[in-house]
Amino acid sequence: RCQTEYENRDEATKGDETTQKQFHAFVLFLAELYLNLEIKGTKGQVMRAEILQEGLRELLNALFSNPVDNNLICAVKLLKLTGSVLEDAWKEKGRKDMEEVIQRIENVVLDANCSRDVKHMLLKLVELRSSNWGRVHGSSPHTEATPENDPNYFMNEPTFYTSDGVPFTAADPDYQEKYQELLEREDLFPDYEENGTDLPGSGDPYFDDIDDEMDPEIEEAYEKFCLESEHKRKQ
Repeated sequence: RCQTEYENRDEATKGDETTQKQFHAFVLFLAELYLNLEIKGTKGQVMRAEILQEGLRELLNALFSNPVDNNLICAVKLLKLTGSVLEDAWKEKGRKDMEEVIQRIENVVLDANCSRDVKHMLLKLVELRSSNWGRVHGSSPHTEATPENDPNYFMNEPTFYTSDGVPFTAADPDYQEKYQELLEREDLFPDYEENGTDLPGSGDPYFDDIDDEMDPEIEEAYEKFCLESEHKRKQ
């Protein structure tokens, strides 16, 4: 079925709305397949299917050959999904296919009778590619929190420590996950029942002296912290 859809690509890009919609779904299916299908090479290395790489190139040609809005939107989706991977694969072979694709997009923006919104989409795609598809190379090494590099240093945010003794605060990307792990560790709260009924404060003079009322400012800060934590968790 894929072979049949592929062979009819030129007719499909010029077909009615239903035909085009089905063809675009096929294009994006092949894009996902190319990204996720792993093939073992002769030396045991894992690689992507080269036949799909070539197929996607021809599908792009077909879409740009009939530059109406729907075909161009599909081309943008295809390149957002696979552009970085395709360009890397082509560069490894010393090919400049992506340069040709970008040139074709620029020609479409100048000459095609597509809508203004679609032209804007195409220009944003060219911009994305010029920034290396939005990829950020390298990661900064872990640094200890200081007033200079941690915006939460002076805020009322708790500092925790990993099993290796490395401190982390709310400025850490993994803070929420690590914090939740700590909360779920039962050995941190050995004297507390889950429903809070078995507190050691029953008849304990230390706990009897504690005022149950929170300071209004502390209560407000606590409620804000709970809301923010819930929001982060849902994200």
